[in-house]
Amino acid sequence: MLQSETATVRLEGASGPLTRAKSKEILDNLRKRSPDTSIFDRHVAVEEAIAGNPLSVGNKVQLLEDGDKTYAAMLAAIKAARNSVHVETYIFEADDVGQRFAAALAERAKAGVKVRVMYDSVGSDKTPREFFKDLESKGIEVVEFNPVNPATVLQGALQHRDHRKLTVVDGRVAFLGGINISGVYIAEGSSLGGARMSRGSSGSMSGSGSSGSGSAKNSDPPFEQRPWRDTQVRIEGPVVADLQRSFLKQWARQKKEEYREEKAYFPALTSQGPLVVRAVEASPGETKELNQLYMTLISAIVNAETEIRITNAYFVPHKELVAALEDAARRGVDVKLILPSRTDSWLVFNAGRSFYEDLLEAGVKIYERKTRLLHAKTATVDGVWSTVGSTNLDWRSLVYNDELNAVVLGTDFAAQVNAMFDKDLADSGQITREAWSARPIQDRVKELAARAWARLL
Repeated sequence: MLQSETATVRLEGASGPLTRAKSKEILDNLRKRSPDTSIFDRHVAVEEAIAGNPLSVGNKVQLLEDGDKTYAAMLAAIKAARNSVHVETYIFEADDVGQRFAAALAERAKAGVKVRVMYDSVGSDKTPREFFKDLESKGIEVVEFNPVNPATVLQGALQHRDHRKLTVVDGRVAFLGGINISGVYIAEGSSLGGARMSRGSSGSMSGSGSSGSGSAKNSDPPFEQRPWRDTQVRIEGPVVADLQRSFLKQWARQKKEEYREEKAYFPALTSQGPLVVRAVEASPGETKELNQLYMTLISAIVNAETEIRITNAYFVPHKELVAALEDAARRGVDVKLILPSRTDSWLVFNAGRSFYEDLLEAGVKIYERKTRLLHAKTATVDGVWSTVGSTNLDWRSLVYNDELNAVVLGTDFAAQVNAMFDKDLADSGQITREAWSARPIQDRVKELAARAWARLL
């Protein structure tokens, strides 16, 4: 990969591939903002070498933290829609937040906007089917991804889930990340919802993991009643066409229809900002190749020179990812992971902790997020390469789920993600080698038992 010359990197804009001269000009401008030009060049070359959607220039990416900001931005975009609204989500609750979205979508459908909703059958298994029938009665097209039925079970396809969270409005603005449509992301008494639900992403009650998250002040609500910590992005610019195409192809596959590109869904897009962005899709159920997000993440880690910052909700990593993190730490890269101190999956939590000992031995710094359930999936490398999306660092995302991330190249955006990382770090406790070596025997037994199920988590 690194044999690629940076000067030959090709970028795509609103009207297709840019000239080599224009591509070089854009990269030169981005390079000037990098504290170390060789680091920027290396990550551009590696990203260009990885298969998938093209590197798209001229994009604006807004970082959105937690449910209140994310839902406010999404609902504002939906209410302003004039042509189409496409919503794809793993969980679509029928709670107060879900009802707010349902009302906004129904209002747009009544106004003649083409509205489509795709939800996952397992992720939304607690949502009454009458809720989705009501959406259909109001003119919204609804698709249930891979419905759970005897045929699905007999064909061995039950594990294949749509874990993506994507909303595209008018083909001009897109939202993606880790946030579903659910009240678990909203604080009690928020203007966006009433009483919060404490349902986890797997249908279990949140807060069932370790008790080692520390005690809250007496005035604070219980851990499981606090809003989940998560991250989303709002994107404008040429890369939105790739995200729109991604939704429409997913829709056609689920409807078992031939994909045809309709011009009505692809308006002319102009440059909205300076960022180079790639939409990274992964559908492991349809290919024997390694998950595309894992490819680009591991490649970025392998070529890291200064620092790696990863925040992830479900950490049961593939051996190649573990090896890449350990090798980076051993060669002097400052590797920091923020992982949950509690989670909605006992098995995932303990299986993830079974990897701590070797990572700590290699010099990886591990922190566990306190006070709130961590559900974010973000990473930065060397302050120039960033990703935000739906992909967890576990076998479910690697092998079974359809996932979607945005990879962003640029120091300004990476600095924003790192600032968010530092905020989470302030609410996290470090796991030291000494403390970990002294953990109780019962914790070690839990980790070993959970590790045996790693490939199914």
